Amino acid sequence: MLQRKHCNLLCLPENYQMKYYFYHGLSWPQLSYIAEDENGKIVGYVLAKMEEDPDDLPHGHITSLAVKRSHRRLGLAQKLMDQASRAMIENFNAKYVSLHVRKSNRAALHLYSNTLNFQISEVEPKYYADGEDAYAMKRDLTQMADELRRQLELKERSCQTVLEHKANHGGDCCLGVVGGPGAPEDSGGDSKDVSEATESTDVKDSSEASDSAS
Repeated sequence: MLQRKHCNLLCLPENYQMKYYFYHGLSWPQLSYIAEDENGKIVGYVLAKMEEDPDDLPHGHITSLAVKRSHRRLGLAQKLMDQASRAMIENFNAKYVSLHVRKSNRAALHLYSNTLNFQISEVEPKYYADGEDAYAMKRDLTQMADELRRQLELKERSCQTVLEHKANHGGDCCLGVVGGPGAPEDSGGDSKDVSEATESTDVKDSSEASDSAS
């Protein structure tokens, strides 16, 4: 929590008390994520929640997004935003996600509009403490929800095919797979262990990493 607050202080003019981070973490632990470097230091985060409006469609809200200057232009902000949006769909069946951004923040506007497909819904005058106006923006999550549903259906069909195959053949025809009799030895080529090939900066569920981040 302290590392996340420090990242917020470094990156954004809008700062929050610790109780606000705890409020999000305790109320919607599935929706907030952090990005860590290879040393386990937090270099970015997204703080998100669900809006509780009975007269509207279920939707989430991005309270805060920040990435340290040293780790920008690596796609971390997009990964954090997409991860939070997916979690909103999977856990709360969210139909869209909203946020506010300063009218003067051109870099953020480019990310939200051009990369993440947010649309400006309205201008909120003097939204920020210093009197600057904000754009209220929304992102329709229908396309992402459809893609997640397709992936789940493909996974279920694949599992069903494997189960049917084992039921019909008893697994005897699979003895030549990796790890079984007849499996080829390591060729000694250029293939790398997965842990070696992954990026050094990880995006993690903040509820899982909260102990190490506090």
